[in-house]
Amino acid sequence: MEPTSDKKHVWDKVNQWEEELLFLKSIIDKTELVETIKWGGPVYVFNKKNVVGIGGFKEYFTIWFFNGVFLKDEKKKLINAQEDKTKSLRQWRFTSKEEVNEKEVLAYILEAIENEKQGKIIKPSKKETIVSELLQKEMDSNPSLAEAFQKFSPYKQHEFLEYIESAKQEKTKLSRIEKVIPMILGNIGLNDKYR
Repeated sequence: MEPTSDKKHVWDKVNQWEEELLFLKSIIDKTELVETIKWGGPVYVFNKKNVVGIGGFKEYFTIWFFNGVFLKDEKKKLINAQEDKTKSLRQWRFTSKEEVNEKEVLAYILEAIENEKQGKIIKPSKKETIVSELLQKEMDSNPSLAEAFQKFSPYKQHEFLEYIESAKQEKTKLSRIEKVIPMILGNIGLNDKYR
């Protein structure tokens, strides 16, 4: 039987977890968070800041905490889904409704809201400065490259440097530099096409 279309479109991709997600949602609804839809799923915000989101995947359904890195996580429930990518996002995964302990989940959400109120965030601007000697050489010999690089925000400069310097071998670094030079000259940020 076709499901009726008045169901929120949000759940389309995750219909096998619909009941479970509605249960998580009912827990979140007890807090002062406001539901919005971002990236095709529900995200709950406080003062326009993302605090938690919920979603269903093939193997599990999850609640994620946008600034989960600050949660005490005494129950050791949270995982960092992408170790190197996400500094602050943490997920709490479930594979059945029974696993959702309402009291525990609520405590984590309330702690997350409290952290938001205290303004705890990882400030991206204070990243440790990355130095790329190889890129610096290129810029020394090509003033227009240096000038173009300076036009980027510190954040975007950091992305380029991180991309180059995260390569283990020098030849990979060099090939990455070759790849980014036209982007820098064209004033295209490393991840602009994904933004």
